Amino acid sequence: MDKYPITPTGFKALEEELKERKTVKRPEIVDAIAEAREHGDLKENAEYHAAREQQGFNEGRIQELEAVIGSSQIIDPSAFTGDSVKFGASVEIVDEETDEEKTIQIVGQYESDADNGKIAITSPIAKALIGKSIGDSVKVVTPRGKVDYEILDVKYA
Repeated sequence: MDKYPITPTGFKALEEELKERKTVKRPEIVDAIAEAREHGDLKENAEYHAAREQQGFNEGRIQELEAVIGSSQIIDPSAFTGDSVKFGASVEIVDEETDEEKTIQIVGQYESDADNGKIAITSPIAKALIGKSIGDSVKVVTPRGKVDYEILDVKYA
């Protein structure tokens, strides 16, 4: 079985979601199913079918979370130092063509959130940055074409 790298923060978030789904969502859905059953004929009971569908989704997500948590390898980026990019690094980069600067953090695939600057280690930009250092230029093939970035700073927190 493969191990998936994850930050301590990402691991904690997955554990919290799992706990929420088991202790809060699951009982809510069971109550909704019981209430819908009281309304009579189950064949034409939309509330019942919606609750059962929600139950299936929730149980599937619980199984997924348990599998991910069981196969996670927690890597604490605060243990790293230096100016080369490794897992967990917050990397400040600049697009060499547009001079647009942004900061991204390289995280595990199950905690990525591009809107908040958390990029999966399996993404093209993360793969291009890993092992590079401050001042290095990297070429990244993106859906909008090739982009050249320069690494301005690397931090581990």
